[in-house]
Amino acid sequence: MPESPQPEIEFEHDDFDFATLEEELLVDGRCQQVLKHFYLNLQQRGMTAERASELAFSADLYLRDYLLDAARQNIIRPEPGIIRKFAASWFITHTLDPEIVLLERHLTAIAELYRYLHRQHLISADELAFLLEETAQVDLYKKRIDSFLNISSDGFVAWDAECPAKWCS
Repeated sequence: MPESPQPEIEFEHDDFDFATLEEELLVDGRCQQVLKHFYLNLQQRGMTAERASELAFSADLYLRDYLLDAARQNIIRPEPGIIRKFAASWFITHTLDPEIVLLERHLTAIAELYRYLHRQHLISADELAFLLEETAQVDLYKKRIDSFLNISSDGFVAWDAECPAKWCS
């Protein structure tokens, strides 16, 4: 029996804006809905439940821990550099033992998530293009991980200056 298509998610761009804790909690709930639909969509497109779960888990770290909590950003108003900031700094400084293999899994999930948001007409083709370009900069991110793991003495200041770990609004 053919699977019935999942309904498209219906949100406005403003639905992901927040200024107060109460609004942030509402946006967090909306992000959970997006992630659930993303997970189901991956399966509809032929992905195993296990693989779809892995990607949704990685996308969740990016969406809710990074974009909402750290960067304080609207998930469907992406800014150039947002993924680069995640991969070249935030992930490295917020992971006990940063490894490029793990980061690549997250970048794959992020790319799939933004493709999904584009198919849902929540981000533009131009936004998708710059986001995918940022997910592809694996060599840069590997160099950042390697240089981070080789920091000695007070070298963090110089390392951080290249791509600051703290989000600057």
